[in-house]
Amino acid sequence: MVQITKVAPSILSADLGNLEREITAVEEAGADYIHFDVMDGHFVPNLSFGPLLMESLRGKVSIPFDTHLMVENPDCYIEPFREAGSRILTVQVEECRHLQRTLACIRASGMKAGAALNPATPLSVLEYVWGDLDLVLIMTVNPGFAGQEYLPAMTPKITAARQMIRESGADISLEVDGGINELTGPLAISAGADILVAGSFVFGSADYGSAIRKLKIEKRR
Repeated sequence: MVQITKVAPSILSADLGNLEREITAVEEAGADYIHFDVMDGHFVPNLSFGPLLMESLRGKVSIPFDTHLMVENPDCYIEPFREAGSRILTVQVEECRHLQRTLACIRASGMKAGAALNPATPLSVLEYVWGDLDLVLIMTVNPGFAGQEYLPAMTPKITAARQMIRESGADISLEVDGGINELTGPLAISAGADILVAGSFVFGSADYGSAIRKLKIEKRR
């Protein structure tokens, strides 16, 4: 089956003073999702934004909000982000004491459930939760800051994740986040990525549409 990669611009790299304009611009440019990197200053050494910001943007675009929680105690954020309008909620497996229960709670809330893995985290942590997942997010940088360089060692990990998803028989999307640009994006896609998160590459471009089109590549899944 031939698919075209989906693109999720991360608003961490957007002009936050003109955020409504920014998200409508990337939607018009062909983005498939708006990606929210939520950081609490504990799990990662940075602070970003919470559900109130998302709520203020609800209804401004028609494409889904894709939320990545880089926080301690992620279970506390499930309901607030559901109410704010998130359609996908991804948690870091390193912060989930009871991963299966957290994923089940996300799904029970009506959102799609995702699990994110830091570069050093092995894929084996997902062995018993494939049936609870809608999305796996492979971090190709250590999370916390925009503009980092893609870690080449993560390409085989993307390939391995795609193979595991295929073997699970579940309908799970494979998202990749970190250092994505016109060179690394095709690498991630060839390795098996379905969705590319791109912040600096899109919002730092003079032409959002051109940047997004460079990441939308046909692939066989």
